[in-house]
Amino acid sequence: MVRKLDSQGRLDDAARAGWLYYVAGRTQDEIAAAMGISRQSAQRLVSLAVAERLIKVRLDHPIAACLEYAAALREKFKLRHVEVVPSDPDGTSSTVGIAEAGAAEIERWLKRSDPIVLAIGTGRTLKAAVDQLPVIECPQHRVVSLTGNIGPDGSAAYYNVIFSMADAIKARHYPMPLPVLVSSAEERELLHAQALVRSTLDISAQANVTFVGVGEMGIEAPLCLDGFLEKDEMLALMKRGAAGEICGWVFDGDGKLMSDAINDRVASAPLPPREASSVIGIAKGKRKFEAIKAAVTGHQINGLITDEAAAEFLLKD
Repeated sequence: MVRKLDSQGRLDDAARAGWLYYVAGRTQDEIAAAMGISRQSAQRLVSLAVAERLIKVRLDHPIAACLEYAAALREKFKLRHVEVVPSDPDGTSSTVGIAEAGAAEIERWLKRSDPIVLAIGTGRTLKAAVDQLPVIECPQHRVVSLTGNIGPDGSAAYYNVIFSMADAIKARHYPMPLPVLVSSAEERELLHAQALVRSTLDISAQANVTFVGVGEMGIEAPLCLDGFLEKDEMLALMKRGAAGEICGWVFDGDGKLMSDAINDRVASAPLPPREASSVIGIAKGKRKFEAIKAAVTGHQINGLITDEAAAEFLLKD
């Protein structure tokens, strides 16, 4: 295998080795195998990443291939913001890399001096990103949840992240005191008419930036695992053409919201208008490829944080 010998290429290799070592937690032997180099070379590249100050808590050096993927995705899908992180070929985590990148982007928005409204969805990836955030004093901002914070059994929803954000972010927070799904469209209308809920819905519609997870369809999908949908309901949704969901809102393979009884029961706030708000999806993993593709194709999101493997899938057509 021929390796790049120029300075930029060596820094690219050092950045990739540093990411695999410090973020993905791979050993030097595993890095050597993944990159097709000797263990000694892997060790030298990790040392170079430290010496060149590429490694802090997050990886600051943009790998050229990731930048190229990001530019191509931005052009193909007309996205406002794209960040592509390296893929770990042997990794099993669905959050490593994109959680850190998501945290960095959230932090950049929160460090703005002008007041903003930041809307947040729910899910495992977003919770992993929020857990990476440092303490930030930003009383000028408002943080609002798009999704309910109540589980199907009435307990607090574990992956609703607004309360985790409140531990680190010193801003005004507006939770959504509802479940993700209610029993009927009539119940949703009744609940949305309540003054506290109406206020949260109004604030979410003003969001300057929104961060959401992208959920796949299937009996192992979060909507099933977390008890919001029964398996037969999920299978019926898939038969009707469902490809993915964001904040409970189910869309088809073209990224269009489905006219469906399930969507009639979604109590989440609608996604803010993409013309006025940056709506950034954070997702990776083969199980989510089709959902991510549908979301960017149908402009459910106009920003994306993902990894190389997902980027390659999205660009292969």
